[in-house]
Amino acid sequence: MNERTRGRFLAVEGGDGAGKTTQIDLLEAWLTEQGLACDRTREPGGTPVGEKIRSLLLEHGQGEIDPRTEALLFAASRAAHVVQRIEPALRAGTWVLTDRYVDSSVAYQGLGRELGAEAVAQVNDWAIGGLQPDLTIVLDLDPAVARERMAARGDGRADRMESAGEEFHARLRTAFLDRAAAESHRYLVVDAAQDPQTVQAQIRARTEELLHG
Repeated sequence: MNERTRGRFLAVEGGDGAGKTTQIDLLEAWLTEQGLACDRTREPGGTPVGEKIRSLLLEHGQGEIDPRTEALLFAASRAAHVVQRIEPALRAGTWVLTDRYVDSSVAYQGLGRELGAEAVAQVNDWAIGGLQPDLTIVLDLDPAVARERMAARGDGRADRMESAGEEFHARLRTAFLDRAAAESHRYLVVDAAQDPQTVQAQIRARTEELLHG
């Protein structure tokens, strides 16, 4: 396929409460204003099988899920997501915006669950068949501030990942920042403690490089 007709793939990452939903809302609206077709999706999920896996992974009351099983379930959802939804959309010229991708597994299972970042990354490299985002946006926020945001949100009980302890969420933040530092050319790290419009302005400035690249 002519590279100019292929869509672009953007992933938005960060800990729980960092504001991913708000920023994807704003980015999707802006890209649509530019006349671009957008497919907004999420992980785990994005496909029928992925949504079933999401329920197993995130909802309480599903029984014990050990860390290795958890990591493999995330990778299975992601494999389906890439083959069934992301790649077809990109081939059709659509811009894909995903709430979470491989970095989340490396952070949550690799460091958060202490399975090892390299081991989790290898499993996911195989699952995605080499498909990397054109840009990964990391919304960086102190976990203590994120907890305050989620408490103020008051929209119900935290899911299994959100319910993990303080040390777990501190490890997540370190993982996201380390991944971004290792390949800074394809990452944008934004201070998510800023107001949403300021955060969005930085995201749009970087995204414009893809628009004109």
